[in-house]
Amino acid sequence: MMPVQIKEVTRRRELREFIYLPAKIHRNHQKWAPPIYADEWRYLNPEKNIAFSYCDTVLGLAHRNNAFLGRIMGIINRRHNELRDEKTARFAYLECFEDKEVAHALLDFVEQWAQRNGMRRIVGPMGFTDQDPEGFLVEGFEHEPTIATYYNFEYIPSFLEAEGYRKEVDYVVYKVKVPAEIPEVYKRICKRLLVQTEYRLVEFTKRKELKPYIRPTLNLMNETFANLYGYVPLDEKELDHLAKRYLPVVDPRFAKVVTKDDQVIAFILGVPNMDEGFRQAKGHLFPLGIFKIFRAAKKSKQLDLLLGGIKEEYRGRGLDVLMGQAMMRSARNAGFEYMDSHHELETNLLVRAEMERGGGEIYKRYRIFQKHL
Repeated sequence: MMPVQIKEVTRRRELREFIYLPAKIHRNHQKWAPPIYADEWRYLNPEKNIAFSYCDTVLGLAHRNNAFLGRIMGIINRRHNELRDEKTARFAYLECFEDKEVAHALLDFVEQWAQRNGMRRIVGPMGFTDQDPEGFLVEGFEHEPTIATYYNFEYIPSFLEAEGYRKEVDYVVYKVKVPAEIPEVYKRICKRLLVQTEYRLVEFTKRKELKPYIRPTLNLMNETFANLYGYVPLDEKELDHLAKRYLPVVDPRFAKVVTKDDQVIAFILGVPNMDEGFRQAKGHLFPLGIFKIFRAAKKSKQLDLLLGGIKEEYRGRGLDVLMGQAMMRSARNAGFEYMDSHHELETNLLVRAEMERGGGEIYKRYRIFQKHL
């Protein structure tokens, strides 16, 4: 058998192989859902993705006997390293068949690239920003994945450990059953907040009603996420891009905002799980894929909580309960049976406590790995 070789991606035809290779690897992987390929092309295009302006990157394809068997991306986020005073590289997009030699060749390729660029450590999987998929699934493989997360084979974490990678941090995901009735304690807290304070819960029925709140909400996200693991504040152009990316798929019923003196001080955003639609569309929006995705969203019984945050000085005052009961009510009215909390840092005890007060149980766990170079 010939040894595994790594081909650095420098041409469009190689990039095409890089983008579409996971569909071959996951061909018989029941719960895997393809990405939207138009988004993948845009994400990996330096002319369209602002992150390339402050990140160094490399893409690699593993091949043997003229057959491509795996892929990987290396990232050096200079903005993050300067902000945190680190020399850390990231790996992302690691995919391969169940072949340890292929995994070794891919990881070695990125590690050597990182060392040549003066990096002392590598972590992953992590993308350019916190809005990209991060962490490999290590528990809960039997459950439905959610948007912007990896759905890897169980052998991938073991391959990393065999290469000397160890746990950096875990994210936990809660499954929260949508109750038939909002708990009385929630009702009392919400009534007190809305009657005795200047807080105002803002809910929406039309997408156009969201527009005035998009940038204030994203600015608050930048502020509240600033100290979270791996987060780097987004600039104005990146915030605009994020707004354009998510606004078309946001169902206004599942966006909740709290204001005080007309200033956004808290928010939460949920989206119906659309995985079945992505599978049916096979990663293509046109000509019919977009209709399959929206049809799947209407039939879904799972609401995925995508983003949320509370301005620091207003935490611990019940705003999480105020938004939570509103989201539960909207989810129940729409026929959802449960909510997926998305990634919560295992060290974020305040958010985890609120999930557990609402009856949430951990049912998935994702892990970011690290290795000293």
